[in-house]
Amino acid sequence: MRIARRMEAISPSATIGMKVKADELRAQGREVLSFALGEPDFPTPDNVIEAGKRALDEGETKYTAATGTLALRQAIATATERDLGVQYDPGQVVVSNGAKHSLCNLAMTMVQPGDEIIVFSPFWVTYPDQLSLCGGRPVVVETTDKDDFQPDLDRIRAAITPWTTTIMINSPSNPTGAVYQREIIEGIAEIALEHDLLIVSDEIYKQIRFDGNGHLSPAQLCDEVKERTVIVDGVAKSYAMTGWRIGWICAPPEIASACGSLQGQSTSCPNAIAQAATIEALNGPQDSVQTMREQFERRRDFVVGRLAEIPEVSCATPRGAFYAFPNVSAYYGRKFGEHTINGSLDMAEYLLTEGLISLVPGEAFGADDYIRLSFAASMEEIDEGLMRFAQALA
Repeated sequence: MRIARRMEAISPSATIGMKVKADELRAQGREVLSFALGEPDFPTPDNVIEAGKRALDEGETKYTAATGTLALRQAIATATERDLGVQYDPGQVVVSNGAKHSLCNLAMTMVQPGDEIIVFSPFWVTYPDQLSLCGGRPVVVETTDKDDFQPDLDRIRAAITPWTTTIMINSPSNPTGAVYQREIIEGIAEIALEHDLLIVSDEIYKQIRFDGNGHLSPAQLCDEVKERTVIVDGVAKSYAMTGWRIGWICAPPEIASACGSLQGQSTSCPNAIAQAATIEALNGPQDSVQTMREQFERRRDFVVGRLAEIPEVSCATPRGAFYAFPNVSAYYGRKFGEHTINGSLDMAEYLLTEGLISLVPGEAFGADDYIRLSFAASMEEIDEGLMRFAQALA
């Protein structure tokens, strides 16, 4: 059986991989606590669920336009103006089956073989694979906890070559929780203008910010920057709608048109019922968003405090999203029973098999010194999980 060579660019999802291993241990009767998935533990808001039910009752079960219903694209444009103060025509919005699908559409339509795309590590695990699948070359610019994971503008400039086409940013960030400072966003925009680059701004966590931090999209800076920025967003994280699979881009018209054409030949359209529910999520009461944000901030404070008590573990304070990304490299080279810890993968497997907690190795995010812990779980689970974490390393 022949498999296309392009598939060699794809690695299995480390996040899903850890979930599978945890499920295997659970099947053996072991009580595993999972902090691996980036999925809010809150229920989808009732008003959104009711909107989905209404869509079923009213027969909204047919194909829609490939780019999504006009009503949803208008709702997205309105919500984007409400949240960012930036105007988009519904024709500049393409609705997809989740933000991951939106990113894949962008890679397929914008990346030529040999193109170089700047990504910041730690990066979301899917960025490099999608770019490599399309023949692109991810150029990694490292950030570290010593600088609160803020990109260094001089390093970005040094990474640019004649083949550079795009800078990808993700703020608030998965996996670090970093929120990029205004001067960093402005500096990236300046570099993009200077070198005629596209900015892909993954803003899926923009509603989940702590310490009174605001959100700044490059598209907010000026019209010239907006015209070379693609915003990627969705309802999965802010509205606890991961399984509804609705994401979108707000983009310059030619990019939106290309993504719409691709989608018409790949998926036909996003789920019609989920689209109707998303309109209610965006147009309806936003109380649930604030409630989740407050709960996540409370958990963030608890997690950071507990991690600080573990000897030789350090953790930059997440400013958004719902992940902690502690540095555990001080334990590398040590042996715990039958386990020798030579990197984050060894650490994750040791914590799973001996501590019965599931986390994601930093290696998957391009940062082997770290390990990702999602605090999208109950306080009771977090408390117990961090106790197991500390005991396993003691």
